[in-house]
Amino acid sequence: MDWQFDGLPLHPLIVHLVTVAFPTASLLVLVGAFWTALRRRLGVITPLIALVSLIAVPLATSSGEALEERVGGSALLEAHTQLGDTLLPWAIAVFVVAVAQWVWQRWVLTPEAQRQRPAVRGSARLVVGVVLMVLAVGTSIGGIVTTVRIGHSGAEAVWSDSSEG
Repeated sequence: MDWQFDGLPLHPLIVHLVTVAFPTASLLVLVGAFWTALRRRLGVITPLIALVSLIAVPLATSSGEALEERVGGSALLEAHTQLGDTLLPWAIAVFVVAVAQWVWQRWVLTPEAQRQRPAVRGSARLVVGVVLMVLAVGTSIGGIVTTVRIGHSGAEAVWSDSSEG
């Protein structure tokens, strides 16, 4: 694929989708881990935003590789490319945690679910709840930090004098 629209590279546009959708999904997962009323109110919205970001990350990577071939490489661009390849595992993790939170909320924590599945009580609920919180914190913070590092390296690659790197 050429990854251009009317002669302009699509990478900057796709990257902006990632830099909005992924941190949004990460923050919703993180806040939802501690604020159950918000998680319940958002419902499937959080997993859907996480899915959009999960789809956008490989598109950003592919379009970035195509752009790199067009503009030529530099040390800064290579560093950005290598960092960019580290976001997909975080996007997968945030999506999985978002879905797990939604499933947990919908099929275990709602009053209707508790009437249908009374066996999930007490210590099992506590353990799963704590595990989901820990996963939410780890994946969200790790993903956001990685996104910031990738964005910073991309800005350096674009705005710095590439001949020095």
